[in-house]
Amino acid sequence: MARGYGRSSDFEDRFERFAGGASRNIVRIAIVIVVLLVLVNSVATIGAGERGVVFSKFGGVQDTVLDEGWRFKVPFVQDIIPIDVKIQKSETAASASSKDLQMVSSTIAVNYHVNPNAANKVYQDVGLSYKERIIDPAVQESVKAATAQFTAEELITRRGEVSIQIKEMLSQRLLAHNIVVDEFNIVDFSFSAVFNEAIEAKQTAEQSALKAQRDLERVKIEAEQQITAARAEAEGQRLQRETISEEILQLRAIEKWDGHLPQVTSGGTPFIDLKAMRGGA
Repeated sequence: MARGYGRSSDFEDRFERFAGGASRNIVRIAIVIVVLLVLVNSVATIGAGERGVVFSKFGGVQDTVLDEGWRFKVPFVQDIIPIDVKIQKSETAASASSKDLQMVSSTIAVNYHVNPNAANKVYQDVGLSYKERIIDPAVQESVKAATAQFTAEELITRRGEVSIQIKEMLSQRLLAHNIVVDEFNIVDFSFSAVFNEAIEAKQTAEQSALKAQRDLERVKIEAEQQITAARAEAEGQRLQRETISEEILQLRAIEKWDGHLPQVTSGGTPFIDLKAMRGGA
């Protein structure tokens, strides 16, 4: 019995030593894990073309805006939220009415970027969904305001002016939210089928009228050419009549004379036929 008791005590001692060693190992592992978690949560990386917004669980969004690179933070208390400040592209479909109450559908392309120095304000006021919350509504409002100042036909013929007005209005609206417009383009203007048919009919009528006008001008020019030619011919005939003198007429008559004198005259003295006399001789 004594031996069994002794063996039990040895086993208990060994178990206690093993349990104590395992507990110490667990504690050590736990400490390493905690240290790693603290280190991981103490550093944040801000990528190229980004700014870091510091958010504290006790104070909300901080005034500090962090630049690119490695940045330290208070672990488990602060979060660093990256905000993209590179130029981004957005396309928005917009509908509006023209000055003459024609429905106009358009697609607007905008290149924009978040103001780097106010990235914290953008995150605080808008969050990360600024395209849906700010840009798209601002595009809709600007297109409606500018389109209402032009007729449907002017939207086509004065497209450059329309584009400038929309861009100015949009820039003002977005700048109030610290978003900068870099480039603006009207990708497409489309109108109702009725308006398109009216425009096509008008263009056809204008082309027909232009053709008729050109034909009329051509006829006038041809008539004037004929008149000019007739006048030139008449003038030539007149000048020809003026240059034919009485002497030329007499000369032409002599050229045509066959050498015979008339046998009977109305005067008292008869003409002598020289050819007859020569013949007789």
